[in-house]
Amino acid sequence: MLKEFDVRQVPYVPDGGLAELILAVQAEPSMRAISLTTEEEGVALSAGAWLGGQRSALLMQSSGVGNCVNMLSLIKTCRFPFLSLVTMRGEWGEFNPWQVPMGQATPAAFEMMDVQVLRADHPEEVGAVVRAGAKTAYEGGSAVAVLLSQRLIGSKEFVK
Repeated sequence: MLKEFDVRQVPYVPDGGLAELILAVQAEPSMRAISLTTEEEGVALSAGAWLGGQRSALLMQSSGVGNCVNMLSLIKTCRFPFLSLVTMRGEWGEFNPWQVPMGQATPAAFEMMDVQVLRADHPEEVGAVVRAGAKTAYEGGSAVAVLLSQRLIGSKEFVK
């Protein structure tokens, strides 16, 4: 899907819910997977990619969105195309109470910085939702976050 929109740089913070996508990006010769230490680095990297003539897509978990709020002002101020795929926590079957507050605040955090939020809850809709988000970002010049629900990716289990 990302290749279809000529995405070349894919910054990410490692996440089990995104593991298959990250492995696919790493295996794709036309893309560069870039492991980050914090999510806000991905916003800056996305700005730099755009200034350098390339498209990027930031991959992260909802708990990292809170780390990005200040950096999202870069997108709002500079108005460059932005796409992020976000795996949600704090929802369906969440065992970790520390994940709930940011999971609940994720859509509002994006929206307050003028990032349009789309959401996929079922496997059969992921392709269409990501495609719509990419089209809005790259062809419409907008900022879009596609939320991949915890129900979709599965709840994590606490291992003792």
